[in-house]
Amino acid sequence: MALKRLAERKGRERRGSERADARLSMRVEAGATAGAARIVTESQNISASGVYCHASHYLAPLSKVQLTIILPRVPGGATNVQELLKCDGIVVRCEQRANERSGTPYELACMFTALEPTARRRLEEFVTWRNLQALRAALSSSTPTRRVAARSTVRAAARRSAPASEKNGARAPLKATTATATAKKPAGAASVKSVKTAARGSARSGAGRARG
Repeated sequence: MALKRLAERKGRERRGSERADARLSMRVEAGATAGAARIVTESQNISASGVYCHASHYLAPLSKVQLTIILPRVPGGATNVQELLKCDGIVVRCEQRANERSGTPYELACMFTALEPTARRRLEEFVTWRNLQALRAALSSSTPTRRVAARSTVRAAARRSAPASEKNGARAPLKATTATATAKKPAGAASVKSVKTAARGSARSGAGRARG
């Protein structure tokens, strides 16, 4: 019963801890009652509360285990060398992997039950650094694609909206203005021509009278 309460409490802590995807060499050692003496594998993800990995043997939930994990060097961290993290843990989940025929057919999740404060800070430091690295990689690969997609969307929207604006707002007034100018031009030209013709006629009549 005490182990069950401990598992529930640690489960809540695990869900509240930041987790990072990381492939770290590790070893799980269990007693004879757990069904396996030693499992050598690598983690799939890890947090300051627990670790998830693939296992070669089934371990019963609530089994006590001893965990050994190799933490790599974190640039700019408290230490500049890889560390060997050792702690006690408890199995919270062990399930068969679907359609898996490799040497590690089980999904194994363990939570830490006795982790020194220094080791916890070291784990938190590693998880933060690992997630930052993953975030930078995701941004560098996805940002250009998103920018291209955004530009394409803007261009497509501009093409869809341009014909309507030209027909309804730009070209119609231009055609009307041109038509008006064309309609007015012949009338104005005819008036000027009539005035010039009348002036020439008057000049001829005056010259004729002068000769007579």
